[in-house]
Amino acid sequence: MEILVWAAHVLLAVVLIVLVLLQHGKGADMGAAFGSGSAGSLFGASGSANFLSRATSITAAMFFATSMGLTYLSANQTKDVSVMSIMDQIEETEKVSTDLKKKPTTQEDADSPEIQGNSKAGQIPE
Repeated sequence: MEILVWAAHVLLAVVLIVLVLLQHGKGADMGAAFGSGSAGSLFGASGSANFLSRATSITAAMFFATSMGLTYLSANQTKDVSVMSIMDQIEETEKVSTDLKKKPTTQEDADSPEIQGNSKAGQIPE
């Protein structure tokens, strides 16, 4: 779901950029009056103001909606994936593996003085 919203968001951003760049600025009509070009030859006699401004408004509203949707999706993520959580999992795994190495596996290992830290055999001077 999030990938679909991301794709729509990026597509809307590109469309919005193109629509803004296609529009004439405030000073564009002055240049057209002196013969540098026709103001509304592509979109009719009224020019592109109505069509492009409406299309820009609709695209901007949809872009805003996808932005809010992405905010909602990122705030309600169920899985916790961050660098710190991964490091905590690695530390827990290492702790468990060292605890398993310290546990005696047989009765002979359990009786050895190296594993028993509080045994009297380790305290006798030689």
